[in-house]
Parts: sequence; C-alpha cells; structure tokens
Amino acid sequence: MPSLQKLFFSLIALAIATVSAVQNIKVQGSDFVNNVTSDRFQIIGIAYQPGGSAGFKAGSGIDPLSNGTLCLRDAALMQRLGINTIRVYNLDPSLNHDMCASIFNAVGIYMLLDVNSPLPNESLNPGDLTSSYNSAYLNRVFGIVEAFKNFPNTLGFFSGNEVVQFPGSQTNVPPYLRAVTRDLKNYIAKHSSRNIPVGYSAADVRDYLADTFAYLSCATDGSTDDRIDFFGLNSYSWCGDVDFQTSGYDVLVQMFANTTIPIFFSEYGCNEVEPRIWTEVLALYGPNMTTVMSGGIVYEYVQEANNYGLVDLHDNGTAAILIDYDNLQEQYNKLDIQQLQSGNSSATALTSPRCSSDLIAASDFSKTFRIPSIPSGGQDLIDNGIENPNVGRLVPVTETAVNLDVYGSNGGRINDLSIQTLPDDQSNTPNGQDTTGSTSAPPSGTSSGGEPTSTSGVGQASINLVLGIIAVGVFLFGHA
Repeated sequence: MPSLQKLFFSLIALAIATVSAVQNIKVQGSDFVNNVTSDRFQIIGIAYQPGGSAGFKAGSGIDPLSNGTLCLRDAALMQRLGINTIRVYNLDPSLNHDMCASIFNAVGIYMLLDVNSPLPNESLNPGDLTSSYNSAYLNRVFGIVEAFKNFPNTLGFFSGNEVVQFPGSQTNVPPYLRAVTRDLKNYIAKHSSRNIPVGYSAADVRDYLADTFAYLSCATDGSTDDRIDFFGLNSYSWCGDVDFQTSGYDVLVQMFANTTIPIFFSEYGCNEVEPRIWTEVLALYGPNMTTVMSGGIVYEYVQEANNYGLVDLHDNGTAAILIDYDNLQEQYNKLDIQQLQSGNSSATALTSPRCSSDLIAASDFSKTFRIPSIPSGGQDLIDNGIENPNVGRLVPVTETAVNLDVYGSNGGRINDLSIQTLPDDQSNTPNGQDTTGSTSAPPSGTSSGGEPTSTSGVGQASINLVLGIIAVGVFLFGHA
C-alpha cells in the first residue's frame, strides 16, 4: 500500500504543476476565433524585440524569448497594460524558449512569430530570390515551427515582412512569398498536431498594398495551400490627434472591405507627435473598423534609439515605464471587450476568391500565379522533418513574483509586481491596473462564461484533474 500512496501523492503533485493553457485561436473567414468558445479574437498586441534587429546575433545564446526572468518582468507589465498578443521578429530556433512561451501562455498572451531573421541566408533576398530560396533557408524556417508548434498560445507565423517594398520587388517577389507560405503550411500539416495560421506583414506602400493583399490571399484552383491565412499591415498614418478620415484609416477600411481573411495592423503607432496619445485605439477597436480589421500590434515595447518604446530596459534588468505606456493604457481601458468578442456569422462564412490576373490593378505587379517549385532537398524536409528538431513544450510556471526593480513613469518603484496565471479559457484584457504604485486588483481575463473564476493560478482543467485523482485515492484507500 505505501507504493500506492506514493503514486497517489505524486499524481496530485503532477496535476497541480500542470500548466494552465490558453485556447487555440483559429482562422474562420475574416475573423480570428477562439477554437473552443467561438468568441471573436481581436488582437491587442505589442511588438517585442529587446535590442532590436541589431541586437540579434547568431551563436549568442540569446533571443527575445530565451530568458525566463526577463520574460516574467515584461509579461507582468504587458498583463497590466492589457496586451493579449506579442509579435517577435527575430528568433533562434536552436534555443530553449519553453519558460518564456509558458509564462506568456500563463498570463493569456498569444505569440505571432516571424520565421525569418536579418542574418545572412535566413530570409528571402529580393535581389537574389533563386539563390536565397533554398533548403538551408527552409530548414531555418521549419526550425521556428518546431520550436513553437506545441505552445497553445502560438497564434501564427509570418512568412515574410515588408518584402514587397522596393522598386522591382512587386514584380518578382510575390510568387516566392506564396511558395514559402505553401512550404510552411505543408510542414505544419505534416508535423504539427494542429493547424497554425501563416500570414504576411506588409509595408504601407499604397501603390502596391491592395495588389499585394489580393495576390497573396486568393485561392489557386480552389486550393488555399499556398494562400496566406491572415494579412498584417505596418501602418503609421495616424499621427497625433487626427481622426478616422484625416488619418487615412477610412481609405484602408474601404480598400479591404471585401476581405475573406483576418486583417490587422502588424505595426502601428506614429511618433511624429510626442508623447503619443493613442487616439487611434478607439478608432481601431470601434465600429468603423472592427467590421474589417482584427485589431493591431503597437510598435513597440522596448525603447530603442528610434524612440518608439513604451518601456526603457536597462542592462542590470531594471525597467522604467514611459509616459506612452500610461497613455496607451488609458485608451485600452475605454474598450468594450465584450463587444469586441461578439461573433459575426457572415464574416466567418467567407471564402477566398479564385486567383486571377483581374484581381491585380497595377500594370507592373506580378500577375502570374505559377509559383516556384520547392528547392532541392526541401520536400525531404517536409516529408521527414528537419534533423534533430528543437521541439518546444509547455513547462510549469512556478515563479510569479518579479524580482527585478521596475519604476513607473513618475519615477516611483512599482511594488509587488507579479503575474497572475489565468484560467484555461481566458486571454488577457485591459484591466485598469495602476502602474505608478503598489499592485492593485489582479488582472482580469475573458471567458465565455462571463466573469473570471478565481483558481489561485491553476487552470480549471488542472483542478478537475486533481479532484479526479483525489476521488480515485479515496476509493483505493477506502478498500485497502
């Protein structure tokens, strides 16, 4: 009997340590949708790339999601702000990202991940597409899939970022973007237990923006295998205290009015007028735009030389909130989250148009939908998987208190900063927490069942598992 008792208590310990997980998000028509509750998911996001692209170095052993201590600090500040999604640009697929990904999962924050990097041979070269599109490149992008496919908070992958931008790129690049998208989707279908969306992030080059979207989002011969699942737009046209019309947002809404896939701002936050007051937030999440747009990603979390940051990070691990953070939080706290989650049956029932040259307006934009064949060695990677993949997995998040000093925009130290693990069916939402003093009310979450249920940091599924194990134990010991 002692062995049974040991097994019993070991199972209880394991169940308590079971990681609470967000629900997967899927693409349904022109909406992101919670796979379990069917609530619409609107991205309330932020770009997260400490050190910027220049700070990403091969072999350094460091990328934005490799240090759990720093991720805990940043996740706590993002949770207070109301963020539900981060975008991470440059990642090393050979590093361990388990703790950081699990921390963001625990606080209800999803991840949108770029598969490319600025390092040589780790992205398409618009000036040498044939040579840069090779099996070594595919091995790298498939490595990102392996590293993040098992995390339930992986929202999607960007197959490219602002590749159609410079003169001449509109003619030659689009077929290769569809090819990389095809390869990623085929690899995910073969090696992931769930479908993970793949999309593209476009520069706001108005001459080619509509054509880029039309080219990448249509279906060839009734198949969506090489079509993007979502479209991101890096737009900085709302500067200062302008409005829906003077910012040009009305033009964007009209341009994408007939979208059949989710569209969102993959970057926004013009800083020509400082401090930023973020009046575009109420427009982006208001009735004029939510019929077309699925939210946006603020640029950016970390203060760099370009002065877009919300938080100033220091080499010793301390951090200071900037006034732009406070101003953004003030706007987020005005959002009607329940309204944003309301589904739209007509939006989720849409299907992509058939690819045709008639979809393309510009005379110098690619009109051929015959995309490049997979390069030599690429199909073997898809069929058999990459060699020695670094496969990520959820791990228990046992530390919730931030042990690094963080200061508010008023210079005062924020006391008792910590994360709160949310129940299984919740994503993070704006919650009105004060970031100038000690911790106030805990972060709220969103659930199909109304108000969040307190679970002391353990997901409801974990609680049910514990109760089930206890019931078995009572039965066993009662009949000993």
